[in-house]
Amino acid sequence: MSFPIKYLLSLGAAGFLLGQWACTQPLTESTAAQLVEENRRALPDTSGYERRAPQDPNGISTYYMGRQIAHVMGHEGAGWLERTDRQQEEGTDILLRELKLKPTDVVADIGAGTGYFTFRMSSLVPKGKVLAVDIQPEMLAALRETTEKRHIHNVVPVRGTTDNPNLPAKGVDLVLIVDAYHEFDHPREMMRAIRNSLTPTGRVALVEYRAEDPKVAIKRIHKMSVAQVRREMAAIGLRLTDSVETLPQQHLLFFQK
Repeated sequence: MSFPIKYLLSLGAAGFLLGQWACTQPLTESTAAQLVEENRRALPDTSGYERRAPQDPNGISTYYMGRQIAHVMGHEGAGWLERTDRQQEEGTDILLRELKLKPTDVVADIGAGTGYFTFRMSSLVPKGKVLAVDIQPEMLAALRETTEKRHIHNVVPVRGTTDNPNLPAKGVDLVLIVDAYHEFDHPREMMRAIRNSLTPTGRVALVEYRAEDPKVAIKRIHKMSVAQVRREMAAIGLRLTDSVETLPQQHLLFFQK
């Protein structure tokens, strides 16, 4: 059976190759399908993802834009999130001040965990709310328990997935991601969804341990450089608008559409 020319025209670059083939010999449906598949495999991968053996056992076998993605910290590590010296180690009071939240802001805390930042932000947005997003039901259960115990009414636990935080479209003023982005299994998809959740003036505040500083005693896979972060954010249409480097160990980077 000859292959319909309208199908060849619909294939773009692959159709051009098939057209050249058809000019020299009869083209069957199976031959056309084979050529389309070969052409697809020959095209460069524009997603930024790559699968290969993990260089670091603390990471998975997926790389994004050259960066190995780290394993997610499970709910078993909840105690580390609430450690008593965290404010001193990370300058969390400085971080919260630099967010410059307004009382009416809708804020999303991605990878909220036990709610360390969620509940500190909730008092800063008394007329707004905090969407506490996590993919682990154990973390969300802990969030709900704390919300009820403290009688906090502007915190909303949200069950996200590995590629979608399930935020309202164009409804979030600030998205805070603290030491979690480097663990996203699907960073491109997650950040696209986050970008779509931003209001026209919405911001993303990304906090990651400084890869440029060898004195930061964190495993390399759990650190990120400004250059790498900017490259990954630019890929989904976010630009760096501010950089705060007054935290003891971490970058605080702000992005907007």
